[in-house]
Amino acid sequence: MTVYTTMDSPLGRLLLVGEASATAKGGTALAALSVPGQKRGAVVQDDWREDADAFREIASQLRSYFDGRLTAFDIEYVTRGSDFQRRVWKALEAIPYGTTLSYGEIAARIGASRAAVRAVGTAIGANPLLVVRPCHRVIGASGALTGYAGGLERKRQLLDLENLPS
Repeated sequence: MTVYTTMDSPLGRLLLVGEASATAKGGTALAALSVPGQKRGAVVQDDWREDADAFREIASQLRSYFDGRLTAFDIEYVTRGSDFQRRVWKALEAIPYGTTLSYGEIAARIGASRAAVRAVGTAIGANPLLVVRPCHRVIGASGALTGYAGGLERKRQLLDLENLPS
């Protein structure tokens, strides 16, 4: 069964979507984290059940991150996507707090050619787990802020939170 809740954050009201998991801390694996107005963000479905308690651990980690006390999440994810997307997303998860990489560097890390940079960008744009799977840490080759499903202002907010140039 899919469960959801919302929580306030510096980015606006977050929508958290998850599924029960016997192995996840708190019993819920995160399937989506969306911000208001996000491109391709999750939308509550009729058959989902609202359950704030299911997200107690996840919400606690998010609050600690936004307060500057947490630099790495320990959250189990529900990962759906193509093999290519999952490879890109795994590379995102490996970007340490306080670090940025370019789209080309992500392509190289997954063994894709430089010509695959556009496909890498598309896979990053399809990331359903904003903030916790840190696609905000991917920038243009020139160092410019480019593309973020939650909007460039939110990307700037997250990079500022991590004390990175924006």
